[in-house]
Amino acid sequence: MCGIVGYLGEEKALGVLLEGLKRLEYRGYDSAGVALVSREGLQVVKAVGKIRDLERALGDVEPEDGVYLGIGHTRWATHGRPSEANAHPHVAGPIALVHNGIIENYLEIKRELEEEGLTFQSDTDSEVVAQLIFHYYEGDLFQAVSRALERVKGAYAIAVISEEEPHRLVGARRDSPLVLGLGEGEFFLASDIPAILPFTRRVMLLENGDRVLITPHGVTVVDERGGEGERPVERIAWSMAQAEKAGYKHFMQKEIFEQPRAVADTLRSYVSPDRGEIYFPQGGLEEISELDRVVVVACGTSWHAALVGRFWLESLVGVPVEVDIASEFRAREPVLGSETLAVFISQSGETADTLAALRLARAGGARTLAVCNVVGSSIAREAHGVVYTHAGPEIGVASTKAFVTQLLVLYLLALKLAQERGRMGDGEVAGRLKILLSLPGKMEEVLSTEGRIETLAREFFHVRDFLYLGRWLNYPIALEGALKLKEISYIHAEGYPAGEMKHGPIALIEEGLPVVAIAPRDRVYDKMVANVEEVKSRDGQVIAVGTQGDPLAQRVDHFLAVPPVDEELTPFLTVLPLQLLAYFIADRKGCDVDQPRNLAKSVTVE
Repeated sequence: MCGIVGYLGEEKALGVLLEGLKRLEYRGYDSAGVALVSREGLQVVKAVGKIRDLERALGDVEPEDGVYLGIGHTRWATHGRPSEANAHPHVAGPIALVHNGIIENYLEIKRELEEEGLTFQSDTDSEVVAQLIFHYYEGDLFQAVSRALERVKGAYAIAVISEEEPHRLVGARRDSPLVLGLGEGEFFLASDIPAILPFTRRVMLLENGDRVLITPHGVTVVDERGGEGERPVERIAWSMAQAEKAGYKHFMQKEIFEQPRAVADTLRSYVSPDRGEIYFPQGGLEEISELDRVVVVACGTSWHAALVGRFWLESLVGVPVEVDIASEFRAREPVLGSETLAVFISQSGETADTLAALRLARAGGARTLAVCNVVGSSIAREAHGVVYTHAGPEIGVASTKAFVTQLLVLYLLALKLAQERGRMGDGEVAGRLKILLSLPGKMEEVLSTEGRIETLAREFFHVRDFLYLGRWLNYPIALEGALKLKEISYIHAEGYPAGEMKHGPIALIEEGLPVVAIAPRDRVYDKMVANVEEVKSRDGQVIAVGTQGDPLAQRVDHFLAVPPVDEELTPFLTVLPLQLLAYFIADRKGCDVDQPRNLAKSVTVE
């Protein structure tokens, strides 16, 4: 999990690289480095830590005017501990390389190269690629990269330069993202679009197996079959403000408050409420003739969205639904077929386990549908159909607005399939869609209570354990609330279905233990109230998330109110106080909210 950036153009490369790396730091932040080709040859500077540590290592030295070619990297360690030796760029002879991904056969190649006398300076799999390119290098960098990649197995996005070819930048990708940016007389490579937004909006989304040669005269893309590839130039509509904090203290805080807008944008993209119509223009759902089963596969927060979606799909569509964690789905031998719809959820569209699970499902004959946030990502391209969430860039590592837009897409998918299968008429669909239109306003109402939640965080930021309880649609929200707290505050938290309390978790309840009970007015409300009483009788401190005006507020220690809403839509509201609680507790503790330790935004390696 790393961020890479490359530049060839008419500006000083170092400034472009540093700006790009700062916008990619959410992809990795245990070390960083740059390599520049100047009149004096290859210059490489690396540092352990964040981009600010790299800037200190660079000092006040201004690059000379002739430095217009360079590559940069920010690292999240997968092979080898964080160290200057393991930091990128890796150098072999005249060649420097940055890499995102994982090389599966690196030990085999490393042994061969060592037998031929090459010496390695790091413990990483990435250096093997640099050394292999050097092994094949005979003055043509692009040819050497192509030959080396024929030997490599695994996932990679790379940018490569040589001091012997000061006007060439080479890139390649397989199962890791790589974007080519086109400016006026300048070119950019990056592992994600935010890195190049300050410089250009015109991009090519490179496809799996692509290699690209960049010179001052233009770009040549070669596909995995060796033919010249034609890649459309797309214009990115994101504004710079979308990729900045916009006055908030952290990206995560900003993204929490962007959720009403994200839900509204997603609704506008797919819904015609007056006509009761839902459009998924790239969904490919029309090709499913006799759907008899749905399998939903995801990781982390996306898996929690899948768990909520299961209830909607089963109740509205009337088909059996399985939900799998992607790594576990891969570990078994799932029974699939042409009448199975397999849905794969990923914010980035590059999650390694989810991508591998998608390929397994396709091989098994299932129809595959991607739900993701990044246009042109690997999962989006490899599925039969795709429904994009319109969350916009999500920079904070802990996912928030991606989650609620995933929920919305799953609910719309359930309505669409129910309508097509004749289980729901156009009038009922139209009615439900009009109810959905009220969601952004209700979400803003919940978010307006942030002051109350910030005050609550001051009371609980010092505790060591939390318990989250929920039932039915809000059991996955309990899981999600606990995950958010763990991710960014490092407080141990567990989410449980409340009905399981007597099967073990009740033993954890003691005086002062904070227990978050998600208890809106829905079909399981009475049972949740009984669970709250069980916690209170054992002196636990109850923080209840419930419906405005509920008498339950008088029976618990703290009550976080959400507006009344159709019971099937409560997760869109109940998750918001839990996100804010986790955020304010982490901020109060002084944690690095946007870049929590040991985590990275998009898990593109196994």
